[in-house]
Amino acid sequence: MSVKEWSKEERPRERVEALGVEAVSNAELLAILIGSGTSKRSSVELMRDLLCGSDDSLRILATKTLKELQTYNGIGPAKAITIQAAMELGKRLMRESRERITFMKASDMYEYLRTHMLDMQHEECHVMLLDAKNQLISRKRVSSGGISESVADIRLILREALIAGAVSIVFAHNHPSGNPSPSRQDDSLTQRLGEACRVVNIKLLDHIIIGDNIYYSYYEQGKI
Repeated sequence: MSVKEWSKEERPRERVEALGVEAVSNAELLAILIGSGTSKRSSVELMRDLLCGSDDSLRILATKTLKELQTYNGIGPAKAITIQAAMELGKRLMRESRERITFMKASDMYEYLRTHMLDMQHEECHVMLLDAKNQLISRKRVSSGGISESVADIRLILREALIAGAVSIVFAHNHPSGNPSPSRQDDSLTQRLGEACRVVNIKLLDHIIIGDNIYYSYYEQGKI
């Protein structure tokens, strides 16, 4: 049965019109985006299958590649791209809503950084450039590496900070393993970066390691 054959109260678009967008399920919202199902399954049923395969988690769904999305019956390239576009818009909205946040503690920084760095399958290093009020000037990705490590160029980090006129910085990288415990290399980099920042009168506020819904803060651990 197609969506058009459902009663008006059951159709996702009509439900949004009658009840508001907040009242419908994730599957119904995705069904509205992809527009149609197959001859045997409605768009809502397709999206329920997709969400079921993602443990009913939009976060997990957002990590699926185009190829992985197309392994589901009824989802071709066009629908897969539409789904990915919706997930990316959600991520960008989260980032935009935090752009003017003032960072007062490590958990604030983690909540911002996780929207950029969570669920990556490779390691990346980012630097947050802050003004005198600890407000974000900008965030820069300064390196991207493999599964186990990436190499951060301290000169590049300082260059970005000086160009932006930053008073302080927060360095961050992710551990794809999900375990945020620092390595000896992480400890060495933190020490060298702190020393370099002092030379140019920029403060290294923290080095945060992003894990799987958990983080490690050098500041909180008394190592900065």
